[in-house]
Amino acid sequence: MVEGHSVHRVAHQHRKRLVGKSFQATSPNGRFTEGAKAIDGKPYIGIEAVGKNLFAFFGTKSGQPVVMHVHFGMSGVWAIFDEAKEEIPQTKDTTRLRLYNEEFGIVTHLSAMTVQHGDENLYHDKRKLLGQDPLREDADVEQLWAKVSNSNKSIGALIMDQSVFCGPGNIYRAEILFKAGVHPEVKGKELSRTQFDAVWHHTVALLQRGFQTGSILTVDPEEAVILGKPTLRRYIYNQSRCPRCRGPIRSWSMESRTCYACPECQPLKHAVGVLAEDIGAPPKLFNSHCAREDLATRLSQGPMKLTVAELKKELAERSLPTKGKKAQLAAQLQAAISAVSGSDSPEYISQQKINRPELFPEDTDSKIFSAQDAAAEKAAAGENRAVEHIAELAPSQAAAARHHLSRGKRKGGRSKQDLDAGAGTQVAGPQDVTKSVTTGIADTYDRPKQYRRARKMQKGCEVRKEASVQPLANWRQRKPKRVLPEASGGGFERDDVLFQRTGGSSWRRISFGFFGGPPGISVAV
Repeated sequence: MVEGHSVHRVAHQHRKRLVGKSFQATSPNGRFTEGAKAIDGKPYIGIEAVGKNLFAFFGTKSGQPVVMHVHFGMSGVWAIFDEAKEEIPQTKDTTRLRLYNEEFGIVTHLSAMTVQHGDENLYHDKRKLLGQDPLREDADVEQLWAKVSNSNKSIGALIMDQSVFCGPGNIYRAEILFKAGVHPEVKGKELSRTQFDAVWHHTVALLQRGFQTGSILTVDPEEAVILGKPTLRRYIYNQSRCPRCRGPIRSWSMESRTCYACPECQPLKHAVGVLAEDIGAPPKLFNSHCAREDLATRLSQGPMKLTVAELKKELAERSLPTKGKKAQLAAQLQAAISAVSGSDSPEYISQQKINRPELFPEDTDSKIFSAQDAAAEKAAAGENRAVEHIAELAPSQAAAARHHLSRGKRKGGRSKQDLDAGAGTQVAGPQDVTKSVTTGIADTYDRPKQYRRARKMQKGCEVRKEASVQPLANWRQRKPKRVLPEASGGGFERDDVLFQRTGGSSWRRISFGFFGGPPGISVAV
């Protein structure tokens, strides 16, 4: 689903590039023919984003405007093309509206679940059904509090109700409530004002970050380093363990959507005496495409998060059978890992619970980063473009951004100059956008760069890999695919497992980066 932050980014681009111009309007697939005729040749005078809804206004400011309502659905796109800079792709069967301005050489293609037109009443009728949008200056927090505090519905259900909280989706729900320390099952009327304020604060902060970066990145970069996981993008969504307390995550169905919570960090005590840990079950982990993680991270959370092909590859590398269903393969791999680590659960670096105030970046004038930056960041993180896609980019534009990234990697340099500290454009949309303490998306959210920094190791390390489930003495040495010169501290590929000799035949595992912590912290093997 295209979330609220992405819809606001589309509106921001329209204000910069389209509003004030007139367009030839057509409906390539014939599903918006009357609407295209109604706006054809009329000036584009304004656009508003409300949650996951767009309202575009065509006509004159003195007359009755034509209002176009857009809801993107799961994979909608409103792409803008510049004839002078790129080849304009053919429209598709899903293209409901094509706008063309010959003077400026601008073409737009719109594909969306809902596209309808009407007069101003269409806007007012739709608007009154929608709740408070955390990215709008006119959001009425007191009105929201009145609605929440009188509701028998759980706060987890209320956040997903677009007539209450307008904009967040399922990933945001899990992360907002975790950061606020509020359990999803707490009823709205049972929330204290302090708890509600914390929920609203994190709702605003996280969607502002999404508006700025174009990605759902909920973990503060500073905290990710403290947690020993500099590449961590989300706290508990589709996770098996809490990154703060290392306790198990629970999941259950709430109104047909999977809900997540950490019983330790989000305590709940019902009147009947049911504890938070009694609600739900360990989550059935899946290889999420909208919250994509690398192989090592998923393996550290449990083999069930791997694909069948990845499971077979891991088993083959350990000289173990590779036939069977996914559950059998996962159980076999878990047994192999447990035999080595001496535990049925993945290794975690720190058992110390982090109890401290939230780390919030400074509030300053900020920049938002281009859709190409967002696409490149997702590509670098391994996220699937087919799901958490960029609503501002056509598939061809997103593919071009990813191609530029991969070409930059092959040349050994940055993938795109726009990822430099100076990239981005001034915010003209939501106000008080939260800014990272660093100067650009490259330093703030470039996970591979953080990963490489974290993986520079001291001398005396060797790279080894399990040949099979055998004593440590029988493990065979494995040379890293790439080793940097000694002067740079050495470097290793992300699938290498490093050990340091502690004396005689004893070794200790050096865990860091995707294995759970920064250099210098080790786990005994």
